[in-house]
Amino acid sequence: MVSIKLFDSERRVIEAAELLAAALGSDPNHTVAAAAMDTAGRIHEAVNVYHFTGGPCAELVVLGAAAAAGAGPLVTIAAAGDRGRGLIPPCGRCRQALLDLHPDVFVAVPTDDGPTLRPIRKLLPDTYFFPDADARRIVRFNKRYYEDIATARKTSTVRYEDPIAPGPAIFLFEDDEAHRTLNGTVTGVERHRLDRLTAEQARLDGFTSIDQLKKGLQGHYPGLPSDAEVDFVTFTVEAPDVVE
Repeated sequence: MVSIKLFDSERRVIEAAELLAAALGSDPNHTVAAAAMDTAGRIHEAVNVYHFTGGPCAELVVLGAAAAAGAGPLVTIAAAGDRGRGLIPPCGRCRQALLDLHPDVFVAVPTDDGPTLRPIRKLLPDTYFFPDADARRIVRFNKRYYEDIATARKTSTVRYEDPIAPGPAIFLFEDDEAHRTLNGTVTGVERHRLDRLTAEQARLDGFTSIDQLKKGLQGHYPGLPSDAEVDFVTFTVEAPDVVE
């Protein structure tokens, strides 16, 4: 199971859910709080609505609250229980809804070593995909790549067990306090063995050599086998808006 390092912005999402849960009091109809962050860094909050007919979980309510605020695709989501129960993982129904509507969201889950994030697809493997969801996709990058991508010096990325589909996407630069994003299009996804990537592919990815690319991948994916199947992803971006 893939675990992901928490950035400060993601910790704020967890804290928002836990603070709201702590404020719920003893109302039996509202026992779980959820918080979700969008690509602009805004955090949306909501609580569950219990009813014997099947009221919605907090995660589903926060999806509606975020949509009402014009949030677009969500980056991170967390839920917490009342009476000090702390962080709780989503139920099966919520996992399916998140996967269909926000397929690139990271979900906060509790572990023995503290909270961590997991891609929603890792929480619901081998699942059904709702074909009409038409969700806006997110492609995540380290914030240090913003200038290279914005100026088209970097036009590709290599990913391992990180499914990316061709088509329009929001390029999100993680841990960026300015919450900068770029609108882009994934133009191609090709499967290759890691040890068969070429120097030209390394250049398109912004590296000076294939060895430098492999070293970078090993840093991002510790223990990556030399014969691993990886995706070589090409993309274009729209020029960022210039503020005068």
